Amino acid sequence: MSALNCVYEDEHLLVLDKPAGLLCVPGRGPDKQDCLSLRALRHFGDALVVHRLDQATSGLVIMARNPGVQRQLGQAFAERRVDKRYIAVVAGDLQASPETADAGGWQLIDLPIAADWERRPLRVIDPAAGKSSQTLWRVLAHAEQQGLPCTRVLLSPLTGRTHQLRLHMAALGHAMLGDALYADDAVASASARLLLHATALELAHPITGALLCLNSAPGF
Repeated sequence: MSALNCVYEDEHLLVLDKPAGLLCVPGRGPDKQDCLSLRALRHFGDALVVHRLDQATSGLVIMARNPGVQRQLGQAFAERRVDKRYIAVVAGDLQASPETADAGGWQLIDLPIAADWERRPLRVIDPAAGKSSQTLWRVLAHAEQQGLPCTRVLLSPLTGRTHQLRLHMAALGHAMLGDALYADDAVASASARLLLHATALELAHPITGALLCLNSAPGF
């Protein structure tokens, strides 16, 4: 078992930096039992799941250390009182539009997401059956990777749908590098891993009320 990367710890909660490729919770089958939650439980003895990241996504994950804090943190996520930021690298030369940006330079994606039952675990944009889903994005830099023009972006999900960030960027025509689900072969093969990282979390501590600002730099 690999060592845990704990970026914050107190008697009430933990914040761990999950590597790409590691499940947050156990999957089906004996080959999918190693995961962040079981590693944390073995190490700390009291780690409880609050939220999840996709297996392919790296970055910050909060865990509670007792059921009461678990409920409070879960409610904070459900009520959108946790500010989440992600860094991703997407294919193409993504350009912001000053006409549609807010005062902070953020652009809004507002596209409803539904399960693609015939191609699970894929999700689709579905205006009729999809659940309301919003993502804010902002361009950080333009570059190239393996000769492929790409754009580094900062993402802030306002809702928490499965695969939301990956699907929303793909729907703009700028799928994430290394995305085996929503990118074409050239973009998927441009990186050995999905270039998506949960880089920042900001929330009120469930017990003290103090503002917690937690950060993790991406490894790409």
